[in-house]
Amino acid sequence: MTDAPSNAPEYSVSELAFALKATIEQTYGRVRVRGELGRVTIAKSGHCYLDVKDDKAVINSIVWAGVMNRLPIRPEEGMEVICEGKLSTFPGRSNYQLIIDRMEPAGEGALMALLEKRKKTLAAEGLFDPDRKKLLPFMPMTIGVITSPTGAVIRDILHRIEDRFPMHVIVWPCLVQGDKAAAQISDAIKGFNNIQPGGAVPRPDVLIVGRGGGSLEDLWCFNEENVARAAAASDIALISAVGHETDWTLIDYISDYRAPTPTGAAEKAVPVRADLLALTSDHAQRLRRALTRTAEQARLTLAAIKLPRAASLLQTPQQRLDLTAARLPKLSAITDPLSQRLLSASNRLTPAPLHKVQVQYSAQLTRIAQSQKRAMNQRLDSLESRLNSAGNLLTAYSYQGVLNRGYAMVTDDSGAIVKDGAGLSAGDAVSLTFKDDVKRGAVITGDLAASQKSKPKKPAPKKSTPKKSSENQMGLF
Repeated sequence: MTDAPSNAPEYSVSELAFALKATIEQTYGRVRVRGELGRVTIAKSGHCYLDVKDDKAVINSIVWAGVMNRLPIRPEEGMEVICEGKLSTFPGRSNYQLIIDRMEPAGEGALMALLEKRKKTLAAEGLFDPDRKKLLPFMPMTIGVITSPTGAVIRDILHRIEDRFPMHVIVWPCLVQGDKAAAQISDAIKGFNNIQPGGAVPRPDVLIVGRGGGSLEDLWCFNEENVARAAAASDIALISAVGHETDWTLIDYISDYRAPTPTGAAEKAVPVRADLLALTSDHAQRLRRALTRTAEQARLTLAAIKLPRAASLLQTPQQRLDLTAARLPKLSAITDPLSQRLLSASNRLTPAPLHKVQVQYSAQLTRIAQSQKRAMNQRLDSLESRLNSAGNLLTAYSYQGVLNRGYAMVTDDSGAIVKDGAGLSAGDAVSLTFKDDVKRGAVITGDLAASQKSKPKKPAPKKSTPKKSSENQMGLF
């Protein structure tokens, strides 16, 4: 028994596949689907192939490369999202798929779950470790600011820096909200780090990434992984100032310093110029006082040194020279006995031998005289050398050397040196001797400190300075 021929139309595989494709696209058009992202694969072409699923079904989906750059979030496995797009089929494999052109997290809870997941991933890599954070420069010469050029944040930062310590500020304008904000922020951080020192554009010493407050969705660009990794890779110290004090984003955990507000970031970036000037002035005054005390102590020490007089230094060497010269034997005392002996011997000799004896004694006498003369010359040379040494020592200790440095020697009317000012009273006459040995008279008018008092002190009696005798001087030799 044979079946009756069917009246159903005959389709080719392609005709049926494309007919189904057209039917699905016309029936459903654009759809909005909520689900969890399963498999997420990004091809080399930039297209993203993923699965949107729930506990009962899976829909194959695709996001074209051009759309991927415009998505506010980056698709990740396990993320709960709301997708919007066109339902279609792929005839090559006989399956239907969702072509997604919009995607957003399914509520704030999904964003928080994604944020926690990224925090754990970055923390496991050590990007939150305090040891890797860089110290902020105390006084940066150039500050780089990454923010919107039209918002209130940049005005607050510039105004605060101008008030505290005016510095050179470079602004890198970028979006701080929306689909393209994350890419622009990460590019700005990398761009500042790529500036070479010493070039036409100065390289910043510190960076500030700032934005005002907002919802979690508004601040989400600072939670993107590319922004967090760009901040972690920055060689320049980075300050994050995103949102208000209660708003925390991923860049806050990675930055070298987290400021609660953009104004707080500017205060942290630069010191207070007025405080530095006051501190510098205080240090300068302390240094001047220390130098003044050191100079005064040196002056008092020099004034306490009692320099000996030139006469007292020369008296002992001169006396010793006189005594030594007196002890030297006279030449006649040596030659007279020899002459007498020669004369006595000559009387006992005949004329011819006497002549020979005279010649011999004369030669001996000459040798003795020359030897005595050499000994005396050596002795005189030694005494002259010691006298010269004493003279040099006298010059070293002489008061003349002190006068040459700008001091003057004060003597009273008896010629004694005045060492203490307490022994002088108003009306006393003194003599001032300067380095050129010129003497000038002066009269004591009174104590400068006491002159401020209403009643002057009674003049103290003069104190005479006893002169030291030359016998009590210690010898230099």
